[in-house]
Amino acid sequence: MTRFRLTLTLIVAFQLQVVPLPAGLALFRPPFLVLAVAWWSLVMPRLGGIGAGFLAGLALDVVRGAVLGQHALATALVAFVAVRQHLLVRHKPALEQSLFMLALLVLWQGVVWLIDLWTGQSGDGWRAWVPVMVGAVLWPVAAHVMDRFAPPSR
Repeated sequence: MTRFRLTLTLIVAFQLQVVPLPAGLALFRPPFLVLAVAWWSLVMPRLGGIGAGFLAGLALDVVRGAVLGQHALATALVAFVAVRQHLLVRHKPALEQSLFMLALLVLWQGVVWLIDLWTGQSGDGWRAWVPVMVGAVLWPVAAHVMDRFAPPSR
């Protein structure tokens, strides 16, 4: 049942990530898929860890037409850091969790930006960093919504 919840939340986050929006709204869309992978990596590190992050990022690569493995590497790296720090971050206040998520999202966007730079692709410039800030600000709300999908405590 827990794998079903993981799959369902990642599919919903993926859909929210790729649904077409007007340019003005798309600028403020947080990276939902990265937030979902990070949440699962913090709550259930053995289930929603690096593998889930890699597969979710790979799906994002395919849909966006990016360099194959670009988002997969960045999302797996975010999942790795979240899994490594899950005992420290899981029970912190919302502000500290938001700062941790800001660091993870900056890491994610930084890896994507570096790969774009390395492969000679034109990036979005400063616009690529707006969703990072929005994602960090919305983390407490996203975590609260995702907590409804958490498996019951034993």
